[in-house]
Amino acid sequence: MSTDVVIWEKDAEDAFVTLTLNRPDKMNAMNQELGDALEAAIARAVKDPEIRAVIITGAGRAFTAGFDLGGEDFEMDAEAWREDIGANMRRMKLIREAPIPIIAAVNGYCLAGGLELMMCCDMTVAADDAMLGEPEVRHVSAPPTLMLPWTVPMIHARHLMYTGDLIDGREAARIHLVNKAVPRDQLRVEAEKLARKCARMPGAAIKFAKAALNHQQQTAGLESSWTYNRETTAILHASEEGRYWMRLLKEHSLKEFLDIREKPFRDLD
Repeated sequence: MSTDVVIWEKDAEDAFVTLTLNRPDKMNAMNQELGDALEAAIARAVKDPEIRAVIITGAGRAFTAGFDLGGEDFEMDAEAWREDIGANMRRMKLIREAPIPIIAAVNGYCLAGGLELMMCCDMTVAADDAMLGEPEVRHVSAPPTLMLPWTVPMIHARHLMYTGDLIDGREAARIHLVNKAVPRDQLRVEAEKLARKCARMPGAAIKFAKAALNHQQQTAGLESSWTYNRETTAILHASEEGRYWMRLLKEHSLKEFLDIREKPFRDLD
């Protein structure tokens, strides 16, 4: 099964499915259509007793560049932002709490909300030349779920959140942001190998292991962390400086907007 924005491929030998985000001309930026399609595909996989693992990857040169910044007015008040962030949190939670393992195969750019999507998956294999990060902090934005401190040591979370720097797949593996970095032409093979292992495991073993591991993070305060982040992000986006950047987004093309955002950092790369 495929749709315009999500391609569904059931493996011929083992009980897993590959979902490919398919907006390559937009670097698989997540809009309402893509979000709905991915949510429906995950729900379908969870309900199918013949599917025991999922791979998520992207078409073209990106896993996903994050939330789509084109075509919408993001100059909103704090309450509107709370609702918007809450909707994104709900989608991420569905992926994180799905009772089967979900593996991200990061083939290129994995940025901002796309990085959050990746971190809500159970495991990640990345191409060694993939680029990952939270560059949205450079235009007074923030991720909807703040999964970085639940994924990597705090010193690395601070670096990525304070600078907006991008790191490649090799560095992501070194700091344990991803499980493994491999040459790009081996990415699909390695992700499928991991999915085959999960698919051949007793289903109940993984289901309850995942529930227990998720509960450990819940007990440690993950839900409270997400809720607090929702409030601070809503206030940040509605602040004078946040609104300034959202006005720039309305007044310029996305390319011009990103050029303005990145200009202060070009001599520091």
